[in-house]
Amino acid sequence: MTLYDIPAPAKLNLFLHVTGRRPDGYHVLQTVFRFIDLCDHLHFDLRRDGRIEREGDTLPGLAPDDDLIVRAARALQQASGTPLGAQIRCVKNIPSGAGLGGGSSDAATTLIALNRLWNTGLSRDALMVLARPLGADVPIFIFGQPAFAQGRGDEFTEVALPERAYVVLRPHGSVSTAEIFSAPDLTRNTKPVIISVFAHWLASGAQEIDGLAGNSLFGRNDLEPVVLSRYESIRQMVCGLQKQGFRARMTGSGSCFFVEFNTQEQASRARQEISSKMLEGGYESAWVCPGLPQHPLRHW
Repeated sequence: MTLYDIPAPAKLNLFLHVTGRRPDGYHVLQTVFRFIDLCDHLHFDLRRDGRIEREGDTLPGLAPDDDLIVRAARALQQASGTPLGAQIRCVKNIPSGAGLGGGSSDAATTLIALNRLWNTGLSRDALMVLARPLGADVPIFIFGQPAFAQGRGDEFTEVALPERAYVVLRPHGSVSTAEIFSAPDLTRNTKPVIISVFAHWLASGAQEIDGLAGNSLFGRNDLEPVVLSRYESIRQMVCGLQKQGFRARMTGSGSCFFVEFNTQEQASRARQEISSKMLEGGYESAWVCPGLPQHPLRHW
């Protein structure tokens, strides 16, 4: 039995506030997650010998036992007691270290898909329990809906978001998440907001975008100033966008930035404008991505 071409979508953090730090060192966050139509694709072949084999692109120097896809498969295997295994191939489209959650999404899709392939019958809540030790962003992809998140970023409340499209830009270079979260100049005391404030902002129509450029975004990303102060190539890209009148925001701990638009047509025109006016080499790659109303595997 085979499950072929199973999507693992990227995510955006529409805002990201750091509201504190726990005694164990983890930061207390508030954010809104949104899935976008930029996906890795995974293929799963059933194995009867219990082995988990991973094919496809991996990070340089990453040991097989540290691969999130393999770890997710083994976590489900152990929790369910299944004697079955899987041959897994991953086709990467989401760049690593970009704040788009590609590795976490791959792990979540692995849990969801193997739960079906192996017929292990775990509930979505049970899969979220398995997801949490794999990484802070893995549970949102199991939750499967746009969400207001708190705590470590894994306490979710579903939110209904308007249709939007995004230009997502990847600058040259990558960002170290550990470096940014440990930076002494990171703001760690942003005043928490309650979800009703965000809901009121949505309902008030304040989210409507003025013209082409995304000029109405809720809150901020507290990690963004730290990244801009340390990475010259990223700062130059953002300055180039600002000169063109585009308000960009970083997702996660970077390195990708996004600009929000009402329609995919507007986003496509802006993508052309950005590429024609920004200095050659101002960014590495860019995508036009509609926002998704839910995870593609939400009802699996």
